[in-house]
Amino acid sequence: MNPTTQPAPLQGGKLVLATLAVALATFMNVLDSSIANVAIPTIAGNLGVSVDEGTWVITLFAAANAISIPLTGWLTQRVGQIKLFVWAILLFVVSSWLCGIAPNLPTLLAARILQGAVAGPLIPLSQAILLGSYPKEKSSTALALWAMTATVGPIAGPALGGWITDSYSWSWIFYINIPVGLFAAGVTWAIYRERETPVKRVPIDKIGLISLIAWVASLQIMLDKGKDLDWFDSPVIVALGVFALVSFVFFLIWELTEKNPVIDIKLFTGRNFLGGTVAISVAYAVFFSNLVLLPQWMQGYLGYRSVDAGLVTAPLGIFAVILAPVMGKLMPRSDARVLATLAFFGFAAVFFMRSHYTTGVDTYTLVVPTLLQGIPTALFFVPLTAIILSGLPPAKIPAAAGLSNFVRVFAGAVGTSLATTGWNDRTILHHAQLVEQASVHNPAFVGAIDSMQSALGGSPSQALAFFERSLTTQAAMLGLNDIFWLSAVIFIAIVPLIWLTKPGKGAGAGAAGAGGH
Repeated sequence: MNPTTQPAPLQGGKLVLATLAVALATFMNVLDSSIANVAIPTIAGNLGVSVDEGTWVITLFAAANAISIPLTGWLTQRVGQIKLFVWAILLFVVSSWLCGIAPNLPTLLAARILQGAVAGPLIPLSQAILLGSYPKEKSSTALALWAMTATVGPIAGPALGGWITDSYSWSWIFYINIPVGLFAAGVTWAIYRERETPVKRVPIDKIGLISLIAWVASLQIMLDKGKDLDWFDSPVIVALGVFALVSFVFFLIWELTEKNPVIDIKLFTGRNFLGGTVAISVAYAVFFSNLVLLPQWMQGYLGYRSVDAGLVTAPLGIFAVILAPVMGKLMPRSDARVLATLAFFGFAAVFFMRSHYTTGVDTYTLVVPTLLQGIPTALFFVPLTAIILSGLPPAKIPAAAGLSNFVRVFAGAVGTSLATTGWNDRTILHHAQLVEQASVHNPAFVGAIDSMQSALGGSPSQALAFFERSLTTQAAMLGLNDIFWLSAVIFIAIVPLIWLTKPGKGAGAGAAGAGGH
């Protein structure tokens, strides 16, 4: 292809097939970030590890994914857009197969790190390829189709993951990517190989990249292992924390002085980019971590099967899909800050509703907030991405989109680690407080044990064991209620960040669809 000419838009059946293939690659990636959520208790049980350790399957994927996102621009210039996209899909297929055959947790985590790393270019490249396939006047249609695919993933993921885990084996949540990926890669190569972008040798900021990997990896390992090693009472955690801090400071100094930085830190000097990126990242951390905790609680304490937990969390995407086209029409004539504020208040209301759950909660009460959460989800990504990118020159858009996505995805991994630790700590605290009431000198406790013994027809030790199980369930519920309540407070607290930005019209408005999920 002549580097100075843009290939003509695709037409007819070729356009339909190309859209399907590119969308499937996006779907596969997004699906994989949510499909494992409901399978974590099963994976942990089968591999003989705790559910907390099983959560690393999600957090390490997200951390590796975050690191590779900023490299997309450099890799595209070195390899070519189409070759990079096809290779990313094929490597995603291979890593999915490695996840499926993993015999133990370390092998599974290594495969998930590889899977997260090769998935980095899929989201930004799928958007770029689709935009290049449609006429300029149809670019909003291309982004709407992309957004629909990216939104269907969170709906299908939990339900599909639950059904596969219960009906077959957790390995199949990864094997399912193999036929989808091979089809997407084959069709994409067949249609797009003649439309390859120009390739040129550009330098890579090796020191910046190594220091980025160093601080992200050490911080993530510290957060994931902290609870098991008793946090800063452990010399290992202290060493990881110090190393993460030193690496991060070095990374900041290096990137600010490097001519071709791996991440353009100076973008944070823009008010809109700073306010928008911090707001979307904190919001996404709270949003995503709760999506991980909810199925774990339903399966661990309410007795839900994987598929049932998946079906309870699936309605999240219903309103998100229905409202996606509406958002396309609303955005040009609305202040993005107002829409984002409404989203945050909506999220706060949903989490406040959940903070009143009890151990006797029924399925209807679980589903309603999840269904309603789809409304703020639809108002969440696009306006904040428009704010982040507004006012930036077109040349800065790819770097800004890559950096904001890196921060957001990594915040999701950190948020999940912190929420898991917070839930555990609050559960232990509530358990201790409840046990204080369980004394032979407390007539209410003695009466409760006698009643249980009569009802169960067993010994006092059986009644006490039943009481302990009830106590643990109650403590976990109270601990999770604390997380829900804090989540509501955080969403209200970060609203001012949105209003620190200024309404702007610029290149970013057209890139609103780059928000991703």
